[in-house]
Amino acid sequence: MASTEETLYEVKNGGAWITLNRPEKRNALSPTLISETYEHILAANEDDEVRCVVITGAEPAFCAGADLKAKKNHAGGADVPYPKLLTQIQDNEKPVIAAINGAAFAGGLGLVGASDISVTADHVQFSFSEVRIGVIPAVISVVCLPKLGRHQGMKLFLTGEKFDTKQAVDMGFIHRAVPRDQLEAAVQEEIDMIRLGGPNAVSECKKLVRRVGVLSREDAFEETAPWSASLFQAEEGQEGMASFREKRKPSWVKE
Repeated sequence: MASTEETLYEVKNGGAWITLNRPEKRNALSPTLISETYEHILAANEDDEVRCVVITGAEPAFCAGADLKAKKNHAGGADVPYPKLLTQIQDNEKPVIAAINGAAFAGGLGLVGASDISVTADHVQFSFSEVRIGVIPAVISVVCLPKLGRHQGMKLFLTGEKFDTKQAVDMGFIHRAVPRDQLEAAVQEEIDMIRLGGPNAVSECKKLVRRVGVLSREDAFEETAPWSASLFQAEEGQEGMASFREKRKPSWVKE
């Protein structure tokens, strides 16, 4: 496991696991932690063995939000603004999974909102707690409100109340909740399912979901028809169809 100042990085079974590693601060978002997380994601994109990026936290928390007492980045590089990290997660060519091992509050929920898939331990509590200190969840609203919707977002933002994993799953903010001792295995299940898909197809699916949602029906059909045709004609699509006809696994599925 590679360790930098405030994060850990490990590649295993097709996943690049990034662990926020400030347990004494409940993994609060310092400039250094944000910058290191961003750099780890870029490194994962360059590794052909990596099919998914996983973001988790060192016990006992996932992420408590912004570190209001953090010093400037002293890891040797320029600070990465938090919106840049959230944008990278959303637009990343490889899927990003949030493995929520403990409490996720305030700005920490931005990592959840930006991720493509979210799996949580079933004891976790969440809160958009910013209002309790006289501020608002402004930046993270960009990635969280599309999942929460205005109705749920309004209540949670206004009150700062805590909500549990069942509520988070029921409102569509989290995909699934499992017992804490099953969290890593559940995340690996998600990775293994993604590994069955073609790498380029998986990347294009990320773009598809985000793109179609902002288009009219007519414009969506106009864009997606040639998009689909191009992928059928591409090398990966041809290999996938050949493997189906020949009743074998496609080349990207490792034995």
